[in-house]
This record gives sequence, C-alpha cells and structure tokens, in this order.
Amino acid sequence: MEFTTGGQLEVRITPHDVGKRVSVRQLTGESTAGGKFTDTVGVLTSWNDGVLSITRRSGVSVRIEESVLVAGRVVPAAPARRRGPAATFAELARAGARAWQPVECEYLGDWQLRAAAGFTRRANSVLPLGDPGCPLDEALDRVRAWYAARNLPAYMQLATGHEGTQEALAAELERRDWTREVTALIRTGALAPIGDLDVDVSRVTLSRSFDDAWLSRYGRFSAPGPEVTKVIASGPSTWFASVAGGRETTAAIGRCVVDGRWAGFMAIEVDPAARRQGLATAVMTALARRALGEGASAAWLQVEEENAGARTLYDGMGFETHHSYHHFRSA
Repeated sequence: MEFTTGGQLEVRITPHDVGKRVSVRQLTGESTAGGKFTDTVGVLTSWNDGVLSITRRSGVSVRIEESVLVAGRVVPAAPARRRGPAATFAELARAGARAWQPVECEYLGDWQLRAAAGFTRRANSVLPLGDPGCPLDEALDRVRAWYAARNLPAYMQLATGHEGTQEALAAELERRDWTREVTALIRTGALAPIGDLDVDVSRVTLSRSFDDAWLSRYGRFSAPGPEVTKVIASGPSTWFASVAGGRETTAAIGRCVVDGRWAGFMAIEVDPAARRQGLATAVMTALARRALGEGASAAWLQVEEENAGARTLYDGMGFETHHSYHHFRSA
C-alpha cells in the first residue's frame, strides 16, 4: 500500500472527502519513532470533532482519532473484477428481493418495508434503495412503528463493499445504536461452467413445487405456516431440487430462481450423513442446466461469512464475492 510522495508520508484527505473510499495509515504506538502503524481501507462515513469514521468492506466501522493519522488518500471506488458477470449492487439487490418475496410490502419513498410473519429476515426487513422521502430519524421512527404494528422487530438490510452500497447509512444506524446481527456475502459467477460440470445428476429430481420432505430438510422453522410456503414459492421462475435418501427421507435439496439473465441459488442443504458425496454439486449442476435452458447466463448466491465449507464449494465453481450484506436490528 503506497502512501509516499517524495519519500514522505502525507495526509491527502479532508472532511470534504466524506462519502469516498479512502485508505489511511494510523499510528498505534507511543510515538512515531517507536510506534507501529496499521492501515484501514473503506468508505469515509464521517469526520467530526477530530474523529474519522471509516466503514470497511465487511461492514465494520472503525473510529480513528485525527491526531494519530499519518497518511491518507482517496482510492478507486471499487477494485476491478477479473472474471464473472458484471453487475451493479442495485441490480443484484432487486434480484434478491424478487427471489424472497414478502407476504406484505409497503413503500416509504424508495425504501421497501417487507413482512412475512417473521419467516426469514430477507422477507422481514427494510430494503432501502434510495431516499425515504423524509429525514432519517423520522423514517426510522416510521419503520419501527410499522414493524411494531405487526409484532416484529425492525430490521434494515444494508450492503457494503461495492460501488453504490450503503456504508454511510450503516454508519448512521450504528450511531443510533442499531445492532448488526448477520453478515453474509453475495457471490456471483458465470452460469455455464456450473451446468458443464461433469457430475452425475441422475438422482436429482427437479420440480416446480416442494413437498413436506423438502421442507423438513430445509428446516428453518418449527412448524411451517402459510407465510413459509408463500415466501419459498415466490420468484419469477422458481425450481426445486431434491435427492431421495433412505426410508422416505430427502438427502439433499436446493432452490433456484430464474430471473432474466440471473439464476439465484438458495437452500442448498445436505443431510449431514450424506455429505462429501457430491450431492450439493449435483443439485446445483441440475438447477444450473435448467436455468440455462430458460436463457439465464449469470449466477448469484448468498453465503454466511463463517460457512467455510460452502465458501470452498462455491470457490471451486468460480463464484467471487460481489458485496457483503448485513441485517441491522433496531435498539
């Protein structure tokens, strides 16, 4: 990371650069001579009273005292991606929303308020893709009231780490004591290489509907109500995959929503007793081939940061991280 001009460290950012992506170096020791340095890269979300706030790609905000800042510069908004489909944040956010459609939806300006009796945060959170049409504090009060009327906690779904994402809003929520509870990665890749994988898909059954065995393997609820089936069945063109196990059980499942050029992969679940048999790959390959037949060319999925096994699987299929998304809960 290069900060020098003529061999000197130099601070080349000011409070006027709030909202831009920056790279800074700060002193962490007792003195410049004997101290250590650390670097931070992210969006400069505020610079007030001698304190900078920088939100990293991961969504974590870092506060830095101006007095320990030894270098800083504005850097490009997002690094160039070497392969995979080009996509804006807004395009992927809207595709994701169409793949998990709520039971109930209202708009507050450009904010989409979604509810589905609490089933999945994606269908029970605000998707803020623009201006709410009123001051932020008023908008947040109205959000809390809307969810309270439905006996639900108020969540906001925000993204970080790509051009056009919502680092500034995430920082404002943190300043208002909203808690970041979940972080996941949105990953994208070309669809054809997944469909071209040389795997046996003969055990995979594809259907437009799902049964109780599929729901049991998904297992994200105690007793599925009507909101569960509505959300899971939603999407422009939705397919379900299953692999039969023994004694009338389901060994593996998957869900794919085809939406124009995009194929979104979700609910890839394998019975722990049937893992390391290639079932997840077979399910995704079968779904990819069906999506290719409907004209899709690009793939997306979401995976939680700590799910190392899934991330390794998707790495092998050519997926790359596009951005991170987070759910913030109201205090």
